[in-house]
Amino acid sequence: MAFNSLILRLELVHSKVNFGEVASAISRAGGDITSIDVIRPGQDSSVRDITVHVAEIAEASLIESLKSLAGIQLINVSDRTFLAHLGGKISVQPNLPIKNRDDLSRVYTPGVARVCTSIHENPKKAYSLTIKRNTVAVVTDGTAVLGLGDIGPHAAAPVMEGKAMLFKQLAGVDAFPICLDTKDTEEIIRTIKAISPIFGGINLEDISSPRCFEIETRLAEELDIPVFHDDQHGTAVVVIAGLLNALKVVGKRIENVRVVVNGIGAAGVSICKMLLAAGVSRLVPVDRDGAIIQGGTYPHPMWQWLADQPQVESQPGTLKEVIRDADVFIGVSRANLLNAADVQRMAANSIVFAMANPQPEIAPEEAIPHVRVFATGRSDYPNQINNVLVFPGIFRGALDCRARHINEPMKLAAARAIASVVSERELNEQYIIPSIFNEQVVTEVRKSVIEAAILTGTARRIPPDFRSSGGAK
Repeated sequence: MAFNSLILRLELVHSKVNFGEVASAISRAGGDITSIDVIRPGQDSSVRDITVHVAEIAEASLIESLKSLAGIQLINVSDRTFLAHLGGKISVQPNLPIKNRDDLSRVYTPGVARVCTSIHENPKKAYSLTIKRNTVAVVTDGTAVLGLGDIGPHAAAPVMEGKAMLFKQLAGVDAFPICLDTKDTEEIIRTIKAISPIFGGINLEDISSPRCFEIETRLAEELDIPVFHDDQHGTAVVVIAGLLNALKVVGKRIENVRVVVNGIGAAGVSICKMLLAAGVSRLVPVDRDGAIIQGGTYPHPMWQWLADQPQVESQPGTLKEVIRDADVFIGVSRANLLNAADVQRMAANSIVFAMANPQPEIAPEEAIPHVRVFATGRSDYPNQINNVLVFPGIFRGALDCRARHINEPMKLAAARAIASVVSERELNEQYIIPSIFNEQVVTEVRKSVIEAAILTGTARRIPPDFRSSGGAK
């Protein structure tokens, strides 16, 4: 259940109502008062700001109950989430002040011409002399935003701004939201290529399937900077991280478990690919029409790729049929597809990652009594599987070594790094994945990503902290 924090500005006429009656009305409507500020005191009336924590579904009834009280005027209702977005959540700040003409001549004309000429003669200097070395574009067309779907580029902007904030706060990466007013695949590719010179990396976000596959593939082939579709690969990396630790808890090996993945869209395909790369030998991908089977023929090229893999099972069936005897269920689909009876038919010591948002594939209360390890994408239950654990560190590493691409070994290295942050002493059924605020996450992911980039030959630079004495310069 989602909760909001509201600030209610009320004028109370003291002869008609007292604050105790207001507090009781708020409580009856499901609200919890967290603070009270007197804005204008008075003998006959007063104005107060009351901050209330309340479930989204109860907001309307709470407001109506206050309006119905005699002696109260509801002056204003402010949602603190909306207040946090006023004017946007990010801004651009200069790295040095311009206080006089000498400063101006160095950062702009005429001094800047020498820097421009230097970059023109050697384009690689853009990494040292411009923001390119530390800047990522967060690009969307607004067609697959969170659980909201196709809401367009204007409405997608708050999500992209939020992502830019996380890049900066967690990894020191400067990121800028780019919201494109087109759904045309070719136009999106052309536009991103055209703006790419100023960016060190491209983070694709909330672009609908299957278009997202072609957009990412083409950009990765045609650009010389890393391109990362977070809905696909960020989700896959953090799922693998959580699974590696969950398997330790239940005492099973990844090559021996049978894994059912439900929802073979952008995230589902990437999860399946990473599961195979990590060593899974018995995989059952499932979509609306049932299991995708080895040897089958499918119009979707990614589904066909899965059908051609020897690790994919050949037995058809619905989700409720193929989940029998599965060791692991991973859901990136929609709410309420499973019930307690379904997960009871899984193998002993089962693992369930039900990650549909805001409501998972099975209610936690139904699943938890019958599975060994349970995880969701939500923050109000243990084991939140959250992409925020991935993209800051993976881009920090890719930028620092100037990687041409973010390849599969780099993603798998990131997953193992995230898993490693949870120590053997800490690891248990309720704690298989670290907090997004754990400062070790970005550090460990960066280190592992750089190592993998160097080993696979995609790094164009060895960061100073990776150079041995007498090593590469």
